[in-house]
Amino acid sequence: MAAQLSQQRSGLRSAACAACAASIACFLSFTSVSAQTTSAPSTPSSTLAALGEKYVEETYALNPLAATSAGDTRFHDKFVNDLTPAVRERDRKLQSETLAALKAIDVAALSADDQLTHAVMMYRAQLRLDALALDFHLTPINHFFSLPLSLVSLARAEGAQPFKTVADYDAFLKRLDGFPGWVDSAIANMREGMQKNVVQPKVVMNRVLPQLKTLMVSDATQSGFYVPIQKLPTSFSEAERVRLTNAYRAIINDKLVPAITKLHTFIAQEYLPKCRDTVGLAGTPNGDAKYAFRARESTTTQLPPAEIHQIGLREVARIRTEMDAVRKRVGFNGDVQAFIESIPKNPALMPFKTEEEVIEAFRKIQRRVDPLVDKLFVRRPRAVLEIRPEPEITKATAAASYRAGARDGSRPGVFFAPIPVPTKYLNTRMTALYMHEGIPGHHFEVSLAQESDLPRIRRNSRFTAYGEGWALYAESLGIELGVYDDPYQDMGRLISEMHRAIRLVVDTGMHLKGWTREQAIQFSLQNGGRAESEQVQEVERYIAIPGQALAYKIGELKIMELRRYGEQTLGPNFSLAAFHNELLKDGNLPLAVLDAKMRRWIAAQAAGK
Repeated sequence: MAAQLSQQRSGLRSAACAACAASIACFLSFTSVSAQTTSAPSTPSSTLAALGEKYVEETYALNPLAATSAGDTRFHDKFVNDLTPAVRERDRKLQSETLAALKAIDVAALSADDQLTHAVMMYRAQLRLDALALDFHLTPINHFFSLPLSLVSLARAEGAQPFKTVADYDAFLKRLDGFPGWVDSAIANMREGMQKNVVQPKVVMNRVLPQLKTLMVSDATQSGFYVPIQKLPTSFSEAERVRLTNAYRAIINDKLVPAITKLHTFIAQEYLPKCRDTVGLAGTPNGDAKYAFRARESTTTQLPPAEIHQIGLREVARIRTEMDAVRKRVGFNGDVQAFIESIPKNPALMPFKTEEEVIEAFRKIQRRVDPLVDKLFVRRPRAVLEIRPEPEITKATAAASYRAGARDGSRPGVFFAPIPVPTKYLNTRMTALYMHEGIPGHHFEVSLAQESDLPRIRRNSRFTAYGEGWALYAESLGIELGVYDDPYQDMGRLISEMHRAIRLVVDTGMHLKGWTREQAIQFSLQNGGRAESEQVQEVERYIAIPGQALAYKIGELKIMELRRYGEQTLGPNFSLAAFHNELLKDGNLPLAVLDAKMRRWIAAQAAGK
């Protein structure tokens, strides 16, 4: 999904954390460092560069989990509780002051590259400021994004949080120490939400409870937070191994399990009975404004949700026509709906017995696709790509996702494939899914940006419409590469595209038009070509994170539009590899910024510059 659902409300996003006094000290210390290093810039360019570095420093100080995700090693022991009023106010101050400083810069005096940086910073700061004006902090947990899941993911000892040295292990202990404070703030905020009728749908919290239950262990060694101890480096002394083992057991038994149990009890006994039966934002306090913001945040456009709904209906109709062409190609005796419904019932399309067989099938696709992509790209990332099954805790609810590797290549990019029931895993969508999450999808887009010399503010920014739009567009490149030679794989591609078009309809249907969960599921089943259990899971995702799913299709449509414009303008001089290079070389951009940049590039190509 992902790049990761796994990471992203607006790039260097808020990550949750701990003790307020410690977090304020962390913020102030980094503010003072940045002030020392950005004094008296003499040109608009140097002013912007210093402001960008200051913004990153202060953002990471407020959001150390985001810093860890970006590979900044200074923040591995930090944990800031972003649910407290004090931290939210400091966040608001940072965004306001950044916007004021950006507006004081003479944009016309900046280079084209610096103008992109300026536009990205303006967009990010304003978006974050707008988010802080709404009451999203009153609903701090759902079954797709939550701090407990984020922390246990870090504890896998194979992600962004390092576990190589004794200091690394101690750093994570210090980070975990703040979690109980976050739980207290989350409960306080949810209680405030209950008073204001700003609560989650019941279906969302019913999915959260079993996730928390998996972390409520009586034996510390069975906790996901104990995984680092199971992977202790052999180079550690026996004394350190004993000390760390005891320390991890103690924090799990004495702090983490009690805090998670407290949160679980509150949700089950107090919060869930007050949650709403409705699923959309439309009927909640200020719901229309909140959904309009989520749609703007996700798509990085000014498209009204009502227009997005109509775009979705048109795309559903178009893709269905293409599906019918595949039906005729395979000689299926029945209409397109019967063909779609026959696919998940076809045992020949579910050839797997084990999770390992599914992963190996993905690796076979990788071996086929990777040598072919060079003809469509100027550059490849240095980071390698690995394919792994989704971890057990999120296997039942997660979508496929990508986790970025380390900038220096020391950690690979990873495509995580959730495989709840291997014997029911359809192979029809595997090629498109690999091209979306792996190569040339998220792995190319994220890794090329990370490995570039872009300013940090752009290298680590994540705008969902660009990233997910690129990944969906990347699925279509299999047509150029000839990897959809099997009509069922081509149908899998169309089912994947239809899935993203349906999102435009059902997400806006629920959150704008007041559709029920059942209406959304029914529309999905009538058009989607996925098993009912998958459609239910997807609809509940849209309920949990309103607007996020709009990004994929809107982003893809913008990239397709720009490609067609380039082809029409440049004719035989159009180079798809050069187009892709230009599209990816400046990092993840808001679609409005991307559109202006690409049209300038196409005009320059036409002029022979």
